[in-house]
Amino acid sequence: MKTFKSLLIGALALLTAACGTTNTVPITGRKTKLLVDDAQILSLSSQQYQEYMKGATLSTNQNNTAIVKRVGQRLATAVETYLANNGYAQELQNFQWEFNLVNSQEINAFCMPGGKIVVYEGLLPVTQDEASLAIVLGHEIAHAVAKHSAEQLSKQMRQQYAAQIGGSVLAQVAQAKGYGDAVSLIDYAAQIGFNFANLKYSRDNETEADRLGLIFAAMAGYDPQLAIPFWQRMAQQSGGNTKSELFSDHPSDEKRLAELQKRMPEALQYYTPPTQTTTTTTTKKKATTKKK
Repeated sequence: MKTFKSLLIGALALLTAACGTTNTVPITGRKTKLLVDDAQILSLSSQQYQEYMKGATLSTNQNNTAIVKRVGQRLATAVETYLANNGYAQELQNFQWEFNLVNSQEINAFCMPGGKIVVYEGLLPVTQDEASLAIVLGHEIAHAVAKHSAEQLSKQMRQQYAAQIGGSVLAQVAQAKGYGDAVSLIDYAAQIGFNFANLKYSRDNETEADRLGLIFAAMAGYDPQLAIPFWQRMAQQSGGNTKSELFSDHPSDEKRLAELQKRMPEALQYYTPPTQTTTTTTTKKKATTKKK
């Protein structure tokens, strides 16, 4: 039995190595093996995003909508600049940024691969200011930049293959599923119920997104230290009557805050506080001449 299990694990490893691609996460340097390429994941994401938006109701609050778009685009510009200057220029083609505020009282937000970001109105009373909103959006953008969705899809596919295959059936299943066929992969993802809008990332993914989100916010000129009071407010929400679905698979509030404090010195290296300009007013005295 152990021999068969070892052979099966070995066969799965060979299949993964032969068909997967290696992804290196910016800044953290973590390497992952993905079974889907960018074109495949972006195609599936686009389909699901269009379906989601058909059923969503956009916010009618023009001011809040403008804030979400402004903060989001500022972050996107900073992230793209970093990627272009640090060996990830080829990744820029994968992003078509879009920021929407949806009429819902859920305390939630999500980002699909390709940069499609949705914020729920219920989140704004908790963020309270643009810098705290930038912390959330930075976290969501981090999921897209690190390709966490592709990582989770690859994980689910491996689990499905492992549950279905045995012995010589391995090769037949691999061929039937069509690893090299984008359409087959997309269909297969649909079969296993992979939904970007409701995706629950692993705790490791969430911790990595927290770290990158701090840095992305700092790059865009937002003070990353405001992440601490924001997450303290989020912790209060989770302990009250209002249920928050935001990052629900993340470690406990205490562990998150401790990890954010640990990563704060790194984030602050990317932060340049706004310079304060002082205005000097010169008062000129007019000379008066008395007529004699």
